[in-house]
Amino acid sequence: MTLRNGQGQGHGEAGQQPPAGGQAERNSLGMPVVGMIGGGQLARMTQEAALPLGQTLRVLAASSEESSAQSTPDVVLGSFEDLGDLQRFAAGCDAVTFDHEHVPQELLAELVASGVNVQPPPSALLHAQDKLVMRERLAAIGAPVPPYAEVSDPEDAARFVAAHGDTAVLKARRGGYDGKGVWMLTGVEEARAVAAEQLEQGVPLMIEQRVFWERELSALVARSPFGQGAVWPVVETIQRGGICHTVIAPAQDLSEELRTQAHALALTIAGELGVTGVLAVELFEFRAADGSTGLLVNELAMRPHNSGHWTQDGAITSQFEQHLRAVLDLPLGSTLPVVPLTIMANVLGAEYTPEMSMDERVHHLGARFPHVKVHLYGKSERPGRKLGHVNVVGSAPDQETFEETRAVAELASNWLATAQWADGWDPHEGAPVGQFRRGGD
Repeated sequence: MTLRNGQGQGHGEAGQQPPAGGQAERNSLGMPVVGMIGGGQLARMTQEAALPLGQTLRVLAASSEESSAQSTPDVVLGSFEDLGDLQRFAAGCDAVTFDHEHVPQELLAELVASGVNVQPPPSALLHAQDKLVMRERLAAIGAPVPPYAEVSDPEDAARFVAAHGDTAVLKARRGGYDGKGVWMLTGVEEARAVAAEQLEQGVPLMIEQRVFWERELSALVARSPFGQGAVWPVVETIQRGGICHTVIAPAQDLSEELRTQAHALALTIAGELGVTGVLAVELFEFRAADGSTGLLVNELAMRPHNSGHWTQDGAITSQFEQHLRAVLDLPLGSTLPVVPLTIMANVLGAEYTPEMSMDERVHHLGARFPHVKVHLYGKSERPGRKLGHVNVVGSAPDQETFEETRAVAELASNWLATAQWADGWDPHEGAPVGQFRRGGD
């Protein structure tokens, strides 16, 4: 659904004007040009959403081999850490946005000062770049967060662990993702040792209380500069090795109270931080001592997010289309689901690259499960790497449909990664007796 919140300032926010020297350059049909910094799979999938809107997506990529550079005609090769490359890339764009959060703040400030329309604004993006800044700001606006502290000395970590039951989570303030830059601590000595090692390497740190959660959720919302907001159903995310593997949309058996709380929380954060575009609010659902359940904010991402890939096949408006609409200050699209259930499963690189080509794996998958939607990123295979994802939709909300849909998603993603059917399926003989059978059997 879409919502209006806050007061708009006309078309765009103050200080966000087209590049100095004239209006933004439109494509040959007079349609907008959006620049996306980063050449990864998020930019690749945003390009897919730009095409039917008639828009041009320009990508700043480090090399022509990057995921989006393979599929996007308007590619600028350069570094997001070089001001000259950024300025060359941004010239003529109606809006500049991101497929990652790593662009230095000082360079973004230079772009804004020269008139580039950066969305989300650097002042908002900072909260996705620095975990301590994010925690401090969320606490200030009353959002639920676990106890936390800055770590500038190993003793800071030791004292925190001692005060919080001998367990805590140490985090790199910047750059950590997919399980990287996160250390689960047990005991004062481990806290002191790990903090000392990381500080010696120049890693800025923070620490927070470890949350023993029931499950992880994600509230995905979008907000335009005008102040329009939109929310998708709250989803459950399931991690493997610190990497998101499965997303269940919507989250099953989530109380209406928590669902409403998650949506309100995400929209409030978007408004208070001045976010434009898509915002993913990663949440912990936990159970208190009295048996009640509650939510805590884990992380923020101000861009399309892994927890929203299901929207490509399960919602009226995908997160990628919505992000384009939002950063251009267009009316936001409907976020209603088109089916009762969608399950996304990431294709993560196997320990050993299969001899069977990916093309042949896709062929076999289509023969067995013709209803599975495959989204590959054009990446070479290596262990644990996100190579793509599959979306599988369920036509009914009952438990049997849920279990079957999830089983198909798991089988499909594992097959694309390993070239092995986890249930023993043989393309000529079918599955062993008593095993799952579907599609081409």
